[in-house]
Amino acid sequence: MNNKSLVHFLQVLSLVLFFVVGTQDSVEGRLISTISKKPHPNDAAAYARWLVSQNYWGVLNTISSDLGGAPFGNVVSFSDGLPNEGSGVPYFYLTTLDPTARNALRDKRSSLAISEYPLGTCGERDPENPACAKITLTGKLVLVDVSTKEAEFAERALFTKHPEMMDWPEDHNFQIFKLEIEDIFLINWFGGRKPLTVDQYLHTKMNKFAFILSKFI
Repeated sequence: MNNKSLVHFLQVLSLVLFFVVGTQDSVEGRLISTISKKPHPNDAAAYARWLVSQNYWGVLNTISSDLGGAPFGNVVSFSDGLPNEGSGVPYFYLTTLDPTARNALRDKRSSLAISEYPLGTCGERDPENPACAKITLTGKLVLVDVSTKEAEFAERALFTKHPEMMDWPEDHNFQIFKLEIEDIFLINWFGGRKPLTVDQYLHTKMNKFAFILSKFI
């Protein structure tokens, strides 16, 4: 069994197991299996990690040389790890045919903005309501060395969460990038930004949160 077949098999197996043992629901065409509720808003580190691990996409912002140094935002897919095993570090599968990767290779400064709203857990709240959480991770968007264990982890994380990526054209030269986080902006309740350091975010004790396996139907 080759690597792509193995990843397909594991992704399908995980989906079946979550369907059998979890509580099923449907949000925006995705199958959701809930293990436990999201963390309390006062636990900023756990909430931030939950928000990143739950989400499938965000707006990745880079510095555009084509636009005279103006910020360029782009909707991209990402993954921080396998279900229940998120690292907190977002990984991306990008091609230089797209401006985001080209920009990052010239100027690594980047930020990733993520909202709780797509998860369907904000109720009737507007996406800008402080009780509907949002996080911006700022740092440097860098290539992951393909010869490392990290690259293997990142590929599994991306292909499990986004299986379509395995079939994207080889001649587009997709490469794995990661965001080296330097600052975290989190709002998950009223009262302004939650104090949260990168160290607190990356080393918080993770519980079994609500994780999503998705498949468009």
